[in-house]
Amino acid sequence: MLLLSIIVYLVLTVLVGFWASRRVNTSRDFMLAGKSLPLMLSTAAMFATWFGSETVFGASSEFLDGGLYAVMEDPFGASLCLFLFGSFFVKKLYNMQLLTLGDYFKLRYGKRIELLASIFLAPPYVGYIAAQLVAMGLILTVVTGIPTWQGVVISAFIVTLYTYIGGMWAISITDFIQSIIIILGMLVLAVVLAHKAGGVGVVISSVPEDNFRFLPQFELKEMAAYVAAWSVLGLGSIPSQDVFQRSMSSSTAKTAVWSCHIAAVLYLTIAMLPLFISLCIKHLYPEQILHDSQLALPLMVMSHTALPIQILFFGSLLSAIMSTTSSAILAPAAICAENVAKPLSKHRFSDKHLLWITRLSVLLFSALATIMACMRSNIYELVGESSILSLVSLFVPLTMGLYWKRSSSTGAALSMVIGILTWIIFEVCETEWPSLIPAALASFVGMVGGSLIWPKKTKVHEN
Repeated sequence: MLLLSIIVYLVLTVLVGFWASRRVNTSRDFMLAGKSLPLMLSTAAMFATWFGSETVFGASSEFLDGGLYAVMEDPFGASLCLFLFGSFFVKKLYNMQLLTLGDYFKLRYGKRIELLASIFLAPPYVGYIAAQLVAMGLILTVVTGIPTWQGVVISAFIVTLYTYIGGMWAISITDFIQSIIIILGMLVLAVVLAHKAGGVGVVISSVPEDNFRFLPQFELKEMAAYVAAWSVLGLGSIPSQDVFQRSMSSSTAKTAVWSCHIAAVLYLTIAMLPLFISLCIKHLYPEQILHDSQLALPLMVMSHTALPIQILFFGSLLSAIMSTTSSAILAPAAICAENVAKPLSKHRFSDKHLLWITRLSVLLFSALATIMACMRSNIYELVGESSILSLVSLFVPLTMGLYWKRSSSTGAALSMVIGILTWIIFEVCETEWPSLIPAALASFVGMVGGSLIWPKKTKVHEN
């Protein structure tokens, strides 16, 4: 019955994609849902951007191992990203009438920087998509007993299909439905487990006080690691196409701003539920977390809950992961088509050609991520790595391009290249310091130095 329910749910999701495809007539419809989403759909889309495998599997696993201090990256850093993006970036970017984040770099720094930025924008999504596919593969493994790699392939096929068909329209409509299921499923499971454990107070009192430590000790290296943990998603995901794409799909700039802020609060609130649920599991069924803490939650649900709870839980879990995966597939596909294939082509693209290339790019990135997902399985690491690459290469050129008039194309290029090279060097040397901190500082120095030494005039957009 559980397997049948999952199959029905997946089929209905694909059908929603076919239904939404009727609204897709242009590349703008496919990439940005025609810039027409109301606040409700826009907020659901922004919330669903983050509530994925890393929240349910990754963060809860890290929380069990290291307490609250181990999940600064997500959900706290992720919520910070939405708040900062809504406060300082959305309005300026929305008013530029951009199709992709790569278009911003073209408009601000020129075509060469557009291509360079796109190289840094698109590839990190492969790891991020892979993390979501791993999670869906794990779910199908728990429910059906098939090998995880087979679950990954099946999951990739389903999500790719409805994304390929309906684009951002399909993503937005399914996000709204999936967000309701996510919230309902997590709330019901948390209430059921808390009741079994004897109440919230009993669960919390059984946890060592140190597990709820939120602030670092006054020691330089630990403080640096703390700042780095907040920054991975908090700053690293600001220059990301999926966050940009979902916010730019809003009907107005004001709607985009509000959707970011509401989603930030909603995400931080709902993301606490998997952490609390993991504490309930540890209190009630400690044997479940001995072998694989990433699988503790679904295995517990399969072993110790009634069928209606199982259906609701796995429905909400699939909703969370599918909503994140679909936008993560569309994001690099849009960059690849608009900012790589289009500029490099000797022929002028019609809008139909651009739409066709975007859809082919959806297939390409899905295939690459599927291969990676079959090779690696740590969800939290896959997500973190993809965001770090954006932080050390793109955050500084994006931010300073918006707020510093003297930012030049040479400065932007140096910022990207020096930032990523510094990160690679520190990763290879394996120092005790978080690699992203010196890399981000090097990116900033490259931007300032390059812009002051080669102050080539670039377009500055005031809003």
